[in-house]
Amino acid sequence: MIDEDKAMQVLQGRVKWFDPAKGFGFIVSESSSADILLHANVLRNFGQSSVADGAGIKVRVQATQRGVQAVEVLKIEPPEGVALPLGEEAGLLGTEELLALALEPARVKWFDKAKGFGFANVFGRPEDVFIHIEVLRVSGLADLASGEAVALRVIEGRRGRMAVHVQSWETALHAPQEEPQEEPR
Repeated sequence: MIDEDKAMQVLQGRVKWFDPAKGFGFIVSESSSADILLHANVLRNFGQSSVADGAGIKVRVQATQRGVQAVEVLKIEPPEGVALPLGEEAGLLGTEELLALALEPARVKWFDKAKGFGFANVFGRPEDVFIHIEVLRVSGLADLASGEAVALRVIEGRRGRMAVHVQSWETALHAPQEEPQEEPR
């Protein structure tokens, strides 16, 4: 057991690719010369069913006879250098203002990765919320499953409500709540 604990370490890297249909993908890290296997079950234990290519990821890994494998996902961050794809819809709101919007609990109605969009229902509201695939990607996700619980940041667009940020429900549930801070006088 002690040898097993010594073999565990925490690494920061980027998702090289992840295929939910195959049930696995790989992570690259400057701390490891080999690609790190990321199994779908490890990702599900974190509360997500997919992760975007290029997303930042912090994992606990273990060396096995078959190579280095992630055994626990600790954090996922959106791919670097990607802006929210909202165009005129966001109006005058900047990224910080958009990410300061309240998270709304929702369930995915349907999402079609090939079409590049889908819809979710926010609990207690009758209208659908549009979700674009690029919003998923900048949120660090690659796909959504019908019925999946998520947390959305939503704005009012020309054609109705649209998501500007998506988190898995588990991630949103366990995220530390920030206390509002008073500005210095």
